[in-house]
Amino acid sequence: MKVGVFSILPDAQADPAIVAKHAEDLGFASYWVPDHIILPVNYSTPYPGNPKSGTEPDPDYLWKMPDPLIALMRAATATTHLEVGTGVLLVPERNPLHLAKEIASLDSFSGGRFHFGIGAGWNKEESEMLGGDFEHRWTQVREAIEVMKACWTAHDSEYHGKYYDYPPLRCYPKPVQRPHPPIYLGGIMFGDEWAKRVFHRIVRYGDGWLPVVHKVAQVVDGRDQLRALCETAGRDPATIRITIFGAANQWRTRREIAQFEGLGVEQVIVWITARACDEIKRELDALAREVL
Repeated sequence: MKVGVFSILPDAQADPAIVAKHAEDLGFASYWVPDHIILPVNYSTPYPGNPKSGTEPDPDYLWKMPDPLIALMRAATATTHLEVGTGVLLVPERNPLHLAKEIASLDSFSGGRFHFGIGAGWNKEESEMLGGDFEHRWTQVREAIEVMKACWTAHDSEYHGKYYDYPPLRCYPKPVQRPHPPIYLGGIMFGDEWAKRVFHRIVRYGDGWLPVVHKVAQVVDGRDQLRALCETAGRDPATIRITIFGAANQWRTRREIAQFEGLGVEQVIVWITARACDEIKRELDALAREVL
């Protein structure tokens, strides 16, 4: 099973080129980064990653993140085979034509190493400032993905939907990966049940599932639901990848990661907690001894 790493703040202090190259040299399989273009000073929706939201401030990394695709291009340029991915990119906050070209360019320059983790966003004010229809954001995501897939696979493409309406156009380069880089949808279990719509979306237009879990049984539950939906839709369940996306301080030993063996999990991503390059390199060294 492959093990990758996630850098929550891939900025100048945690230079993606240095961190990614060190991770590759140690034997890690992939390098992932998050996304927030901006963060409003005042917002109404609580951050899901802060269990004490409302009583303690949200983490500063939410407004310090550099652009994920530029960070990944820097990481890809410094490496030769390390895979790079977004965990996750907020699709409604970008024009899909522009995004299609950026992703195709990154996948082309990296030799087909990009993984496209997508999300719709949790911050209403941020989404609306950047053109998202927050109340119907997943419908907007679906249309954007359809636009991008058309750009990636056709010489001439057009699209006519609610959010995007384009006459015939040409968008090049094309991605190296065919038909396009794998598209992953994230998932977080609230309570004891997965949101059913996530699995329907994956089966309809995704290539992978990128869940945050607290125990292995949650993966089994979600995997079984995906397989059942695939059978109903006439899709081969083997076409859907499962990559576990670790939260802070999760899955940091070989024994913990080994629990996912035999469950159809392709990769486990470990969250790097350090912030500066030297500290991150030391953390990666220790992680490599524990998990690789």
